Amino acid sequence: MAPVLGVIIGSVRTGRVGPTVAQWFVRRASADGRFEVRVLDLADVVLPMDLSGGPGVDELTRWLDGCDAFVLVTPEYNHGCPASLKLALDSVKLEWRGKPVGFVSYGGTAGGVRAVEQLRLVVAELHMASVRDAVLFPRVKKAFDAHGETSDGAAIDGAQRMIDQLLWWSERAGQPYPRG
Repeated sequence: MAPVLGVIIGSVRTGRVGPTVAQWFVRRASADGRFEVRVLDLADVVLPMDLSGGPGVDELTRWLDGCDAFVLVTPEYNHGCPASLKLALDSVKLEWRGKPVGFVSYGGTAGGVRAVEQLRLVVAELHMASVRDAVLFPRVKKAFDAHGETSDGAAIDGAQRMIDQLLWWSERAGQPYPRG
C-alpha cells in the first residue's frame, strides 16, 4: 500500500491562488505514483480561535492521522505564513509527530521563502522532519498559465526532489515516536 501524502492549502483568503498552486503540485505527486495524495483546504476546516478543540479540530486530527507525510502550500503574508496555517499547526499536536513535511510557497519577489523559514521552526517544535528541498513561486501571478501549469524548471525539478525526500522519510516514519 502506498504511503499517504497530505497536501494542505494554507491560505483561506477570497481570491487566493493557493488552490492553483496546490493542484499543480498534486498533479506532479500523483503522476509520480509512489504516494496516495490527499488534499485538505483549510478554507473548509473550522478551527477554534482559542485552541480549545472542537469538531473542526477533531476532523483535522482524523485527517492528519491518516497521512504519512505532508506538504504545506503557503503564501507569504507580511514576511510570514498565514494565520490559518499557523492555527492548524497549533491546534493539533501528536498527529504531526515524526512525520516528514515539505513546503510549496508562493508570493512576490521572494516566492514565500520567509514564510517557509518561519514554518521550519514551527514544524521542528512539532517533532516533524522538514525536508531540505522546497518549491518556491516568486511572482506567482505570472507563474501559471490558464490551465494551471508552469514552465518554471526550478519548480518542476524541486517538486521531484521534494517528493523523493518525503518518500524516503515516510518509509522511516512508521515506528512509534519517542516521547518528547
